[in-house]
Amino acid sequence: MIVAGVGCRKGVQAAEIEAAIMAAFAQAGVAVSRLGLIATSAAKGEEPGIAAAASAIGVPLVTIPPPDLAAAGLRATTRSERVIALAGVPSVAEAAALAAGGPTARLIAPRIAAGPATCALVETEVPP
Repeated sequence: MIVAGVGCRKGVQAAEIEAAIMAAFAQAGVAVSRLGLIATSAAKGEEPGIAAAASAIGVPLVTIPPPDLAAAGLRATTRSERVIALAGVPSVAEAAALAAGGPTARLIAPRIAAGPATCALVETEVPP
């Protein structure tokens, strides 16, 4: 199963989230049909665009609490000083995907930015 981790600026639209997810899948060369869930930080959980994108794609949205996001952030490969200052992790998208995917999750698409949204993909053998 693939988990898409998503980060975004405030007020992002669902279409922009979907575009970032599709770009990440294209980069990874993986079929979107393998997407099992979308994950984001608890701080971004109230963004209507993220929830609308998950609903449109037909997968659950999981929000990751700060301690779990921080722990998974240690495994992130992308590092943004701006995101560290704002969110406390080097990449919200990567940390959210890794946390939702569990300890054996493997990053298959590092964070990509598509306009105001970011997406990273992890593969996990066991549904989280």
